[in-house]
Amino acid sequence: MTALTIRQPLGRVVGRHSLGVEAIGVLALYALYEATRGLIAGDRVVAVRHADDIASLERSLHVFVEGRVQDAAAALPGLIGALGVLYLTMHLAVTGVYLLWLHRRRPAAFPFVRTTLLIGSALALIGYLVFPTAPPREAALGITDTISGGRVNLNHGLVSSLYNPFAAVPSMHVGYAVVVGASLIRYGGRRSLRVLGLLYPALVVFVVVATGNHFLTDAVAGATVAAVAAALARTVTRDAAPLYSPDLRDRRTTQGVAPRRGGGTRGHPEGC
Repeated sequence: MTALTIRQPLGRVVGRHSLGVEAIGVLALYALYEATRGLIAGDRVVAVRHADDIASLERSLHVFVEGRVQDAAAALPGLIGALGVLYLTMHLAVTGVYLLWLHRRRPAAFPFVRTTLLIGSALALIGYLVFPTAPPREAALGITDTISGGRVNLNHGLVSSLYNPFAAVPSMHVGYAVVVGASLIRYGGRRSLRVLGLLYPALVVFVVVATGNHFLTDAVAGATVAAVAAALARTVTRDAAPLYSPDLRDRRTTQGVAPRRGGGTRGHPEGC
């Protein structure tokens, strides 16, 4: 059996389905990801040692700036609190809303982006198992936990029941943001959406570093996982459907296919 004959039915499986089916599937797989992530507890001593190794590496490269980033954010009244809220909510909220938009507005691109996120999550689990790492706020590096306190505590209670404090490498907050940002640049169409695709990953990097939850190295690792996942997803979804391109309407028009009334082509409405 050739790789092509295997990939063709697999491509059909990962193709775009109804919104209900997609929502249930993505939520179930993400819940499994979070549960598995929480079960990979790791050893605290090893995790802190790995964090120290990362800090030492960054110092040697003169990029150990996490403490200064946090201090700069703390100097602006209310900013640290806002960043904490963004850390807890933005990761899932933005990704979920973007997938809904993509499913509705860029349906041919949806399987590729969705599959990239799922493959990236699977790769991240391997990273958490192989290289458990404490976040900067847990490694006695002079970087504080700006989120825990009051009603939210990352280390105790309901949040900590599935939360693994030693799953810092790679940062999938950044990994997901890179996937969302890069695909928004590719499929957004409007300039404002492409600019948003550029800014969003940078904002997420700032959030995870300023709140003491990740090193810059973790962010780079997350972006790398996103790139590898995209390459694998491209292979898996290659036979599912051609990906949407902003110039698709022009190609269809030149081939004698008139756009549908209202300005969009079939399956690819214009605008956002």
